[in-house]
Amino acid sequence: MLSAVFFVPLLMSNAAVALLWQSLLDPNFGLAGLIGPLLGASDGNVLGDPGRALAAMVLVVSWQFIPFHMLLYQAATRQIPRSLYEAAAIDGAGRVRQFWSITLPQLRHTIVSSSVLILVGSLAYFETILLITGGGPGTATRVLPLHMYLTGFSAFEMGYASAWAVLLVAAGTALSIGIVRLTGYSRMDSRREGL
Repeated sequence: MLSAVFFVPLLMSNAAVALLWQSLLDPNFGLAGLIGPLLGASDGNVLGDPGRALAAMVLVVSWQFIPFHMLLYQAATRQIPRSLYEAAAIDGAGRVRQFWSITLPQLRHTIVSSSVLILVGSLAYFETILLITGGGPGTATRVLPLHMYLTGFSAFEMGYASAWAVLLVAAGTALSIGIVRLTGYSRMDSRREGL
């Protein structure tokens, strides 16, 4: 039941998330008075401070997408056979040793998949930032996908925006391939053989 509640932010549309957090971070009537000091803005104007607006956007996007990754890890840990932990306990392994020797190797596929999803997703995500700050104040929250969007559809410089799009696709592909090669994901065999 609690897992379903944690999954609700991901089910909300980006527009709903943006409106919710824009209201919450409003310095006049929102919760910015409580959240602002956590981000270092004593007056509560988090979205109006160029130094803290990007941190606020990271908080908002994290609030929306971390539950998805938590559920991935939760599902992966439930698939680890209890017999591995029982055998380790018989051999005298403590909780820390069990984590490093059983849990972490069993979660290797999930860690790689989650990392690729986070990196590639961050290279394509801009909707909530566009709706909350529009890239401001100034250019403090103008991430590359938002810059590409504004260049193409506000300034009508489609060629320049297309060049940024090609660079983002190339960067996303390179990061994905890099993670797969560095982690040996393509050579991973099943860890559950013989169980």
